[in-house]
Amino acid sequence: MSKLTPMERIWFIVNLIPHGSVLPYGIVADLAGLPGRARYVSRALKLAPEHLLLPWHRVINSQGKISFAKDTEPFRTQQELLRLEGITVNAGKISLSQYQWKPDIATLVMTLPF
Repeated sequence: MSKLTPMERIWFIVNLIPHGSVLPYGIVADLAGLPGRARYVSRALKLAPEHLLLPWHRVINSQGKISFAKDTEPFRTQQELLRLEGITVNAGKISLSQYQWKPDIATLVMTLPF
């Protein structure tokens, strides 16, 4: 079994989020085996090396909102990246019922190295 650090597990999960889908920080933490560590997911994304090319923009908060302050460059960037993937963003809000990735258990069991 692979010995990934908690941060590496988060990066692994974020890389699995398909184009046109999103996941809340808390669900990323849960899938990475770090329940209750949603804030750590945010930190891991901030500290991720650029060469990983993580689709960080697919991670949103539990209310389905972009977490950056409105009218900031990071907010506008995330909103635009999501829209380019066909995700409808209204005032920084994304419909979790429509766009949240819901991997089946077989996908997770066969994909996760931890």
